[in-house]
Amino acid sequence: MSFQLIEARTRNLGGFDVRRVLPFMHRRMVGPFIFFDHMGPVRFPAGVSRDVDVRPHPHIGLSTLTYLFEGEIMHRDSVGSEQAISPGEVNWMTAGRGITHSERFERARREGGSVHGIQSWVALPESSEETEPSFSHHGSEDLPAFEEAGLSGKVLAGAAFGLRANVPVYSPLFYVHCFMPAGATLELPRDYPERAAYVATGAARSAAVDLKAGQMLAFAAGTAATLTATTDATVMLLGGEPVGERFIEWNFVSSAKERIAQAKSDWRGGRMKLPDLDHGEFIPLPEDPPAPPHPMS
Repeated sequence: MSFQLIEARTRNLGGFDVRRVLPFMHRRMVGPFIFFDHMGPVRFPAGVSRDVDVRPHPHIGLSTLTYLFEGEIMHRDSVGSEQAISPGEVNWMTAGRGITHSERFERARREGGSVHGIQSWVALPESSEETEPSFSHHGSEDLPAFEEAGLSGKVLAGAAFGLRANVPVYSPLFYVHCFMPAGATLELPRDYPERAAYVATGAARSAAVDLKAGQMLAFAAGTAATLTATTDATVMLLGGEPVGERFIEWNFVSSAKERIAQAKSDWRGGRMKLPDLDHGEFIPLPEDPPAPPHPMS
């Protein structure tokens, strides 16, 4: 088969629902992309409970890429970063050997407002899985844009359509945000073995497949990958070179099960530093009961 259709599944994060696309039972990854969550659109009233926040939690072996269509999220992490992200910007966090961070909806709590965006995880190649953790924020000056016949797009990471984002990726990949007016057609980059398109809003068609919001279409290597918008549509294009088999458990990604077991032990034992500017609480391992304050808080 030249394509694979992936339906998003709804997951509750405690204060709101997300649509989880990757990992999927029959398709764990697309290139190095191992996790893909579509959050919102959700509207929070002013004064919304802190329960909607994502409290400090750990990662290893991956980079996270957060991108918003609407709203604002405040990021804080254990390498000292504090950075609000706004629509059209990229927060790129590389966990490597280990990082912790929080994501809080502080502006919505103050003022009320909508939040709508996508968080994806990119598995690191084996040679970089234990790299030093880091964080970078990227505005429009780092994310090249293009426009043609009403279609517009922005390269968020990697390289596509002759453009390259100034985001420090670790393996060949592409990640692109496109707005496609009804009737517009585009072809996904040919020079990557694994490619997919996700419809965030609107509807599109590829070959004999009709796509609606919340669906991803993964294309087989070497096949034509053309997409036509059947309504005005927001589409995310992604893919790249595979990095090999990865294990994923909770927030940990690794090429070795033993490394994930170690990360779980480190988090349970309080051996992972909490964010410098947000260390009063944390999320325990899912199988653990509520815990006392973190030893490093």
